[in-house]
Amino acid sequence: MENIFSLEGKNAWITGASHGIGFSIAEAYVKAGASNIIFNSSSEASLQRGLEAYARAGITNVHGYVCDVTDEAEVKALVEKIHAEVGQIDILVNNAGIIKRIPMHEMERKEFQQVIDTDLVAPYICSAAVLPEMMERREGKIINICSMMSELGRETVSAYAAAKGGLKMLTRNICSEYGGYNIQCNGLGPGYIATSQTAPLREKQPDGTPHPFDSFICAKTPAGRWLDPDELAGPAVFLASHASDAVNGHILYVDGGILAYIGKQP
Repeated sequence: MENIFSLEGKNAWITGASHGIGFSIAEAYVKAGASNIIFNSSSEASLQRGLEAYARAGITNVHGYVCDVTDEAEVKALVEKIHAEVGQIDILVNNAGIIKRIPMHEMERKEFQQVIDTDLVAPYICSAAVLPEMMERREGKIINICSMMSELGRETVSAYAAAKGGLKMLTRNICSEYGGYNIQCNGLGPGYIATSQTAPLREKQPDGTPHPFDSFICAKTPAGRWLDPDELAGPAVFLASHASDAVNGHILYVDGGILAYIGKQP
């Protein structure tokens, strides 16, 4: 059974994996035997911070590049560079993303468009860039980092929900269009993860009480807590490995049960 979950000999490109969820997925892939981790950042400073983080984690088989994944020309050039310097891309994880928490009637069009470009258009650009070589080999894995906002709405996240809902359907369409080439495209939908980005939402208030959003999430989650980034490791490895060869067009939600739960009775 261990062999079907092995990533031995595989090269994985994880966009925006200098920190957070992308970095945790990269660590999981290394533990599963991946030959090379490739990641990109939007700036040289972010790239260097990422390379330092990988060095501290003892990960040496990593290749970092600066690339704006919303720029089609830059992405195509990067894919060619990866093929020349590292080799074929066996696994693509479309992880890079942003969120802007702004009421829709106050959000400017350019702000809405920036979220759509990063969270939806970029996964299209990156997937389109790796598909031809995967089609030629008749093998490949594409994993889109979706969200519970692929299914639910919430105040102030109209652009994010629109993008992640679109990413769910892009996932299903890549499956529909390229499944015949033995390419599997699935989504991974994290719940609320305890990362450095969400730390302010988990801080105690001056009076010692929990942050209101912390209380809200814990009450809405059957597990009663935020999830650890490491809890995405197993699902992420599963979707990248031969264990999921018959799983295609599926969104795997790792949310502690939020989507199944109506919430506690008052």
